[in-house]
Amino acid sequence: MAFHQQAPFYNPVVPFTGSIHGGLKEGRSIIITGRVQDMADRFHVNLQCGSMHNADVALHFNPRYDSLLPYVVTNSLQHGAWGSEQRVGSPLPAGSSFTLSITVCSDGYQLNVNGSQLMKYNHRIPFYMVDTISVGGEVEVTSIVFQGPGFPAQPSFPAQPAYPSFPGFPAQAVYPLGYVFPPQPSFPVQPVYPSVAVPSVPYRGSISGGLMPGRTITIQGHVNHNASRFNVNLCYPSGTALHYNPRLSENTVVRNAMIKNQWGTEERGGSMPFQRGGAFTLTICCEQHAFRIVVNGMQAHSFNHRYSHVRHITGLEIDGDVTLTSVVV
Repeated sequence: MAFHQQAPFYNPVVPFTGSIHGGLKEGRSIIITGRVQDMADRFHVNLQCGSMHNADVALHFNPRYDSLLPYVVTNSLQHGAWGSEQRVGSPLPAGSSFTLSITVCSDGYQLNVNGSQLMKYNHRIPFYMVDTISVGGEVEVTSIVFQGPGFPAQPSFPAQPAYPSFPGFPAQAVYPLGYVFPPQPSFPVQPVYPSVAVPSVPYRGSISGGLMPGRTITIQGHVNHNASRFNVNLCYPSGTALHYNPRLSENTVVRNAMIKNQWGTEERGGSMPFQRGGAFTLTICCEQHAFRIVVNGMQAHSFNHRYSHVRHITGLEIDGDVTLTSVVV
């Protein structure tokens, strides 16, 4: 089976180990959506060369919460020995939902969290040797999706319960020179338990507690092969704070808001990041003065708030020529 034909893993039991069919190739991405447990100490995502307990690990992504400021350790394991660690401040508070995107580049892995660049991790082991992904620790995983340039749509899986996100994240922690972090234990292969429910379109969902700066909404799905347009609306009781409307037939994305039953001025600038038949991950980040819209790990658009009471935005609507695979609020 070729990589781009691989179905997602959804709702896997953690610790989890699964095969990457066909291995990794440049330009392809693995997108992990989930939630850090409330009292987490640490968790990890590994890209491995095999599923054995002593397999080489090409990328060890390891958020840790055992100090005042959370941080992320990245490393590689070769021939049973860990290499030199890289540490950065963590944008993943305990209890927060997240989308982690790992994109294979010629010189390293590009790591994005919630649509923002976190770091680049240079290859220490050739990426074509990687054929396994494993996840362990204090984390809940909603989905593991495989994407890349020109990939066909992924099979559907259900919408997930809403988990709150938190605004901001602390600066990078400082650790004493020579401080050594212990290696991570391996985890056995676990079964994957699929669910049969599928979110339907039109989709109507609630945003528990309303929006706030720092909170994100992540939508995964694919555009129908004969699509004309679809839309994502963020709604408050008497209007629409954001109308995000990709129009494939016009090769443009319209952004607007409805205030007091009146549509405002349309915004149409920017690129068209969607394609007919293409899979996508759309992340809407609520910021202090605007919505930032990220598609497949790249910022696509920004829409300044026209309705400033973001905590009153409690509705999410998705409609049009699109099929959903996951909605995480």
